[in-house]
Amino acid sequence: MTAVFAIILSYLIGAVSFSYVIGKRFRKLDIREHGSGNAGATNTLRVMGIAPAVAVLLLDCGKGILAVWIGYGLSGGDPLIAAASGLASILGHNWPVYYGFRGGKGVATTIGVVATLVFFPALISGIVAILAIVFTRFVSLGSLLFILGTTLITALFSDYFNVPFYFVYFLLFISGLSIWKHRTNIERLVKGEESKLGEKTSVK
Repeated sequence: MTAVFAIILSYLIGAVSFSYVIGKRFRKLDIREHGSGNAGATNTLRVMGIAPAVAVLLLDCGKGILAVWIGYGLSGGDPLIAAASGLASILGHNWPVYYGFRGGKGVATTIGVVATLVFFPALISGIVAILAIVFTRFVSLGSLLFILGTTLITALFSDYFNVPFYFVYFLLFISGLSIWKHRTNIERLVKGEESKLGEKTSVK
């Protein structure tokens, strides 16, 4: 029962949309009705600026970290429950019960979850993702490279990094989820129409 409680609690924590909360609190707007319509840090940057975006990024990432540690703590250190709790927080962010199940793409929360579960593969992929964003200014591309790269590295070197191989199955699911949530971004990347980092969107 404690394992089930950990997973449910992690979902409820993940379902707190900080981009929505900050938008309502400081700008009296629903972030989902502006810019790209995504409840996440990148759209917050476009609509509200750097400071709110950084706050959203850190808070959303923190949700994922907290969820994994809740899973560890309430299960007596069971990695399987920790991974399930992390996944639940991502699902909560993407489909939040508090906001009509209209959430974001879960990138920052995914970063928190994945970096806590498989730190070194996430670190390596994170460096690649950051470089991709710096040189292309496509956040969506960097986000996809991060999760796909982390999944691949973990699958190939799970023994080397001393992580349970079944983490790969969680990462594969998260990768599929990320691709699905970014499907329109992928279409725009292919067509050369994707918005770049730093392009500001005026508030409607």
